[in-house]
Amino acid sequence: MTGRPRTRSTLLPALSGPGRAIRTVGALLACASLTVGCGVIPGVSAGAGDDPIKVMTWAPQETNATNKPGMPALALAYARHVNSNGGINGRKLQVLLCNDHNDGVNAAKCARRAVKENVVAVVGSYSQYADSFFPILEGAGIPYIGGYGITNGEFTSPLSYPVNGGQPALLAGLGRELARSCGPVTLVRPDTIAGDQLPTLINSGLEAGGRDAAHDVRAAEDATEYGTPSQRALERATTDPAKAGCVVPALGDRTSTFMDSFRRAREDYPEVRTGTVLGSVDQTVIDATGGASSPYEGAYITSWYPVETDKRWNEMKKVIREQAFSDTRIDPADAGVQTTWIAYTVLEAVVKALGEDGDVTADTVRRSLDDGFKVTTGDLTPTLQWQFQDVLASVGFPRLVNTEVTLQVVQKGQLVAAGNGFIDVTKTLRGAEAE
Repeated sequence: MTGRPRTRSTLLPALSGPGRAIRTVGALLACASLTVGCGVIPGVSAGAGDDPIKVMTWAPQETNATNKPGMPALALAYARHVNSNGGINGRKLQVLLCNDHNDGVNAAKCARRAVKENVVAVVGSYSQYADSFFPILEGAGIPYIGGYGITNGEFTSPLSYPVNGGQPALLAGLGRELARSCGPVTLVRPDTIAGDQLPTLINSGLEAGGRDAAHDVRAAEDATEYGTPSQRALERATTDPAKAGCVVPALGDRTSTFMDSFRRAREDYPEVRTGTVLGSVDQTVIDATGGASSPYEGAYITSWYPVETDKRWNEMKKVIREQAFSDTRIDPADAGVQTTWIAYTVLEAVVKALGEDGDVTADTVRRSLDDGFKVTTGDLTPTLQWQFQDVLASVGFPRLVNTEVTLQVVQKGQLVAAGNGFIDVTKTLRGAEAE
């Protein structure tokens, strides 16, 4: 569309509502509102003895777009847990927080603060402004461990160590599943530069399943209603009289807004199903939209990790109960919270491997990761190991090492596992044309 604004999309939104996202609890949470200038959180900085291991976690909060307050909140809980058990190799873990406000200028400010504070890593963070923060981190040699996976930079920067396969893996996996279960597929996505990347990814899965490419419906990412895109998507999903199609909304924080319009338009197309990726939908969204009568009933959803009720999350839930029981920002079903947990698991493993007498700096952490260090995450992911050029370098994702996703489905209003274990989408992604 000529002249349309070329803005970025958040694409994978916060899993809790805006009201919940901005809720604070006590003085601790007041500081954790994450303004760029917010200092060290009381109770997290080290006491007497060796210098603490200083890291940073950033994420947007109190914005009109995607908010991820649970990620920094989980980082604080993880630090309290580690420090209550003697730290890492006897050293306290100190977490600094920053709010990028979903803005490139503030993302750069967060990165410059990380450099000034001499952190050893940025861990478990969310920002869509990779072009703003990566050059600063790269110039200082600071590793970026466990970003959310929403930017190409996270899968191309030599200082990025992603723990999941990001949107590429989710959409490729979803496309592959929908190729088996749906007729025509319609993708409803933001009319932005970031949104322009989505059709290629879902089409790689559809084409691997021998199906035609998805119909591409563009929509404004900041609209207050989506009646016209809903109608257009439904019409294109029913072009094959032999088999009903599926609609895939990928509109970030506006996915729920879209579904309000879609529910009404769908009354004339009851046979059409939906599919989406975790981050656009979780159990709280399903409950809020009607449970078993929700428009998500029967929807396939791809995730990077096991379903939230899986026992492999028990350790994370225990830490949340013990260290952040009153912090309503932390939802254990939030993919951002889960990603931050895994990212800190990686950090702790790397620092422990450096030994009690080892020098813990950005350089030593980065060198350890680059030297083939392997990290197990309690089967929440495959064993993680980063190499300079990994298996997907030929399609533009040299740092993408976790190519496995899980398939979930909404049954009787509940999000449950739809398959056994992980699905590897390496071959599917290899069929995608690099953007």
